[in-house]
Amino acid sequence: MKHTITIILIALLGGLPACKKYLDVQPDKSITTPKTLSDLQALLDNTDKMNLQRTPNLSEASADDYFLPADQYDNIEVEQQRIYTWKLKDYLFQNDWSIAYEPIFITNLCLEQLKELPSSGNQSAWNQVKGAALFFRSYYYQQLLWTYAPAYDAATAGSDYGIVLRNTSDFNEPSKRASIQQSYSQVLQDAKEAAALLPNLPSLPTKPSRAAAYGLLARTYLSMRNYDSAYHYADAALQLKGNLMNFNGDDDINGSITEQTPFRRFNKEITFYSEMNTNNPLLNSTRIAIDSSIMQSYNPDDLRVTAFYYKVDSLYRFKGSYTGSEWQYFTGIATDELYLMRAECAARTGKMQQATSDYQQLLSTRWQQSGYPPALDPAKAVNTILLERRKELYMRGLRWMDIKRLNKEGYNISLQRSVAGTKFKLNANDPYFALPLPKDIVSSSVPQNP
Repeated sequence: MKHTITIILIALLGGLPACKKYLDVQPDKSITTPKTLSDLQALLDNTDKMNLQRTPNLSEASADDYFLPADQYDNIEVEQQRIYTWKLKDYLFQNDWSIAYEPIFITNLCLEQLKELPSSGNQSAWNQVKGAALFFRSYYYQQLLWTYAPAYDAATAGSDYGIVLRNTSDFNEPSKRASIQQSYSQVLQDAKEAAALLPNLPSLPTKPSRAAAYGLLARTYLSMRNYDSAYHYADAALQLKGNLMNFNGDDDINGSITEQTPFRRFNKEITFYSEMNTNNPLLNSTRIAIDSSIMQSYNPDDLRVTAFYYKVDSLYRFKGSYTGSEWQYFTGIATDELYLMRAECAARTGKMQQATSDYQQLLSTRWQQSGYPPALDPAKAVNTILLERRKELYMRGLRWMDIKRLNKEGYNISLQRSVAGTKFKLNANDPYFALPLPKDIVSSSVPQNP
C-alpha cells in the first residue's frame, strides 16, 4: 500500500471551530481520504499521533510526588510557576487539551469511514480497526476526564461538568461539555465494545488489545470507586497477561538496575504503551527532585531505590520510566499497576488472601532475594497497598486522580509547596482539582471550571 495519508488537524479540537484564528487555516487540497481497511489501520498505527507524548502532563505537574529546588523554580517561565503553585489561568494552545483531542479526531474519522466499508470477507481486520479506534477514543477521553473534571461522585455526576465528547470528525459540530456521568458512560461504553472486538494480546505494545481494554476499564472503575468492577477487569487483564520483571535480574533490564536507563522500552510488563506529552518543561527529570516522604518509605531490601532513582548532591531524581528514556514518562497500562489495582480492590472487598498474594507477588520481584515482603495486616491493608502504588507507579500520570478519588473517601489529602519562604496550599477537594480549561476553549463558549 502506497497511500500517503496526510491529515491536517485544523482546530485540534473540542470547540476550536469557533476560534477564528484556527478557521483561518485552510485545508490541504492534497489530503487523501482513507478508503480501505489498510488505510484506516495505518492511521491508527501512527504512533506519533496515537501513542507518543500524547497523555496530559498538567495533572502530574500539579501533584505532590516532586518538588522544585529553589534555583530551578527561578529558571522556569511564569506559566510553569503558576502550574507549580496551583494558580494556572488563561493559558493557550498548544496544551494538554489539544494534544489529547488529536488522536480522538483520528478515531472518529476511522469510525466514520469504517461505516462505508463492508465487514464481510475480512471480519478480523474490520474488527481490529473498529476495536482500536474505540479503545483510543476511550483512552484519551479518560485522560482528559482525569485532568479537567472533578472526581466521580454518583450523587453529583449528573450535574458536574465532564469533558467535551466529540464523537464526530466534523469541526463544525458545536462543542458542549457533557456531564461527568455522560463522560464516564462514554469511556466505559467505548472500552467495553473495544474489548469485544480486539485480540487478547497485541502484535506490538503500541496497539490496543483486549487485555489493554480490560486494564482501561479497571482504571476507570477504580477512579469511580467501583471496586467490584475494578477488581473484575484488573483480574481479567491479568488472566491474559501477568508478566513481571524481576529487578534482581531480567532480560528486559539493560544490564543492571544501576544503569541510567535501566528498563527496555517495550518490556514484558507493558500491556499498552503510551507516553506523557513533553509540552510542559516543568517536569524535566533533571529539574525535579523526589519528595523525601517517598524516598523514606522504601524498605532497605527494596531494589526500586536503585532502579528508579539516582542521587545528585543531596537530592534524588527519577530515572526509572518504562520508556527507556530519561526525558519521557511512560503512562500506559502495565502489569505492575494491574496487580496493585487488583490488590487494592481485593482488600477493599474482603478478599484478603488475594490482596496479600498480589502484594507479595509484585514485591518479590522488586526486593532483594534475601528479603521477602510480609503478609498484609488486614487492618492496614488498603493503606499499605496505596503507599505501594505511589512507590511503584511514580510519574505514570496516576497520582492526581488518586488524590481526587481518595479525598472523596475522606483521606483529606492537601498539597503544600514552599517557594522562597512563601507557602502555597491546595486543600482537599478544592475545585482546582478539576484543572482550568485552556482559554481558547472557554472563548468558544465551553464553560470554564469553577
